[in-house]
Amino acid sequence: MTAKSAAAAARATVYGYPRQGRNRELKKAIEGYWKGRVSAPDLHSLAADLRATNWRQLTDAGIHEVPTGDFSYYDHVLDTTVMVGAVPERHRAAVGADALDGYFAMARGTQEVAPLEMTKWFDTNYHYLVPELGADTVFTADSSKQVAELKEALARGLTARPVLVGPVTYLLLAKPAPGAPADFVPLTLLDRLLPVYAEILADLRAAGADWVQLDEPAFVQDRTRAELNALERAYRELGARADRPKLLVASYFDRLGDALPVLAKVPVEGLALDFTGAAATNLDALAAVGGLPGKRLVAGVVNGRNIWINDLSKSLSTLGTLLGLADRVDVSASCSLLHVPLDAAAERDIEPQILRWLAFARQKTAEIVTLAKGLAQGTDTIAAEVAANRADLASRSGSPITRDPAVRARAEAVTDADARRAQPYAERAAAQRAQLGLPLLPTTTIGSFPQTGEIRAARAELRAGRIDTAGYEERIGAEIREVISFQEKTGLDVLVHGEPERNDMVQYFAEQLTGYLATQHGWVQSYGTRYVRPPILAGDISRPEPMTVRWTTYAQSLTEKPVKGMLTGPVTMLAWSFVRDDQPLGDTARQVALALRDEVTDLEAAGTPVIQVDEPALRETLPLRATDRPAYLAWATEAFRLTTSGVRPDTQIHTHMCYAEFGDIVETIDDLDADVISLEAARSHMQVARELAARGYPREAGPGVYDIHSPRVPGVEEAAGLLRTGLKAIPAERLWVNPDCGLKTRAWPETRASLENLVAAARTVRGELPAS
Repeated sequence: MTAKSAAAAARATVYGYPRQGRNRELKKAIEGYWKGRVSAPDLHSLAADLRATNWRQLTDAGIHEVPTGDFSYYDHVLDTTVMVGAVPERHRAAVGADALDGYFAMARGTQEVAPLEMTKWFDTNYHYLVPELGADTVFTADSSKQVAELKEALARGLTARPVLVGPVTYLLLAKPAPGAPADFVPLTLLDRLLPVYAEILADLRAAGADWVQLDEPAFVQDRTRAELNALERAYRELGARADRPKLLVASYFDRLGDALPVLAKVPVEGLALDFTGAAATNLDALAAVGGLPGKRLVAGVVNGRNIWINDLSKSLSTLGTLLGLADRVDVSASCSLLHVPLDAAAERDIEPQILRWLAFARQKTAEIVTLAKGLAQGTDTIAAEVAANRADLASRSGSPITRDPAVRARAEAVTDADARRAQPYAERAAAQRAQLGLPLLPTTTIGSFPQTGEIRAARAELRAGRIDTAGYEERIGAEIREVISFQEKTGLDVLVHGEPERNDMVQYFAEQLTGYLATQHGWVQSYGTRYVRPPILAGDISRPEPMTVRWTTYAQSLTEKPVKGMLTGPVTMLAWSFVRDDQPLGDTARQVALALRDEVTDLEAAGTPVIQVDEPALRETLPLRATDRPAYLAWATEAFRLTTSGVRPDTQIHTHMCYAEFGDIVETIDDLDADVISLEAARSHMQVARELAARGYPREAGPGVYDIHSPRVPGVEEAAGLLRTGLKAIPAERLWVNPDCGLKTRAWPETRASLENLVAAARTVRGELPAS
């Protein structure tokens, strides 16, 4: 096909779409099902309606080929585990008794059975359920979900493309099942898994699929030759089947690197590549391998992870270059639109001019359609859209919102000494122990306590004007009194105020910092039914006034025990926001760090002896390619230290991280120079404690003993067992006892029981320690 005919064939598509519905209907229905208020048939009916609505929005916008199978009740990787029959032994009875309840048991656990481990999906804030595989795993095909959703779309007369997690990425995402040999490698199961994928592909073809997309994002990471060989073998075997649909192999989030020449040669009909950000180098790499003659290329030229409008002229230039490199070029976002909110038009509180800078899923869909039209019919047909886009881009770049000279001058004046504690850790630790007087195995929580319906109702009433500020603050004060009283009665050693005034750990601060924009409807799925509204970092950052001092000092006035001040760290403030793309991330991080440094200083001055600066996103934001990591880690660790280094030696600095793989950044965790770190460890059976010990981590640490992302209450002996495992890696004088994460999403009954058991476990294990 010539470049001209490839352009004429250009169509618009997407890899996936937000699942929740305009008003988070899916979240509410699923949580209603868990509470027994929504029946399974009603849940399934609502889900079908949401899928139909999504497809209608896409086709009405001009999308030519809609995705199917991307819709999920909890997580698409968990859906893949079900699809290939890799249900862990401990969950098989539940799945056999009721498939839906068993599915949720794998995701959330039950009182009797622990859930699957959960961790971050590459470098996003989306969490997936980690497959558990062993040498005895037997895969069996279950294509029912994929086939049913394809048939729903086809029945509506749509051109539909099922989307599956690819077999090699699925195995690379997996971990050895409990009891598997320590050296077991899930990728060794590839030959066992491929026939199952072949059966599923045949089922989809029989159901009417012309194309099926197989996602292999694991290959935008550094991979061994053996892993690349596995990728080649997988697609040579699948491609050789006569009973399959056409195959589109997709990657996203970064450049494909050594995997690109592999995929360019295997017998599949198309590739879908990311051409945004660091992945823009895929363009030169594709040319270097001779392009994709005779194949389809789906070009991800619209950023599917951020909310700024696309530069249409730049994307058209990229697409024009790509025309000569493939038989057919279609236009898409860089990845699934799952990672952005649904519709910017729903935002009523953002200034109209600023709103024109933003593109959520529906706006990105329109950009994709516009680009496909320009590619297929000529740029003259979209001249008005391109002109308007240029005006909007110029409006943003020239806006005074984006630049504050005072903020920039302060950031430029930062020295290395500003980002270093004046005393070494050993001296600080001695001063802190004398100041705090804590027992061995001190107990604490991560920060937040349950956000009850009453708290959320009070916040809504304040927004609606039904109560005044004084009335709202009285309710917040009453909740803090209850939280402090409970912690004292339970016997926790370092207390928190519970954060009842905070809507979200990033949004709360963003609403009090200059340079941020808040949305009302910008919900994005983090995991399961947990949705967040990432704020938009649009301009230079400063802190007009203290943000947390009032409620922290109030809580401290209620108790003689130390109360932690709680802040969200600068890297997480960036990672869990939609960050500006018009300056280096390190520059933005330094601005945020300086604003937070002022807050840390004010907390200390107000008498706060322990200050926790949470950085759960530090590992999540780690670049996917090793060559990109040193520069990131340099500015990320500087930002944390800049936030925390202005305090006295006897002020104890904590940090917290959760739900990611931390073993490969232990040196970075050390470089943060925090006095205490708390980490997720319950689902991974204290793996992180062993990793810290193996790398010689010298500071205090609290690997979690209570999995807060499950409704189950850990027993005293279960928590004590985890503590004993932790003590094998971390000495008692440096080991803390805490949950995995904050308790915001939990209910009070399970929180009370779990924390009482946690304290009892700490006392039990303290009693087992040798007398000093």
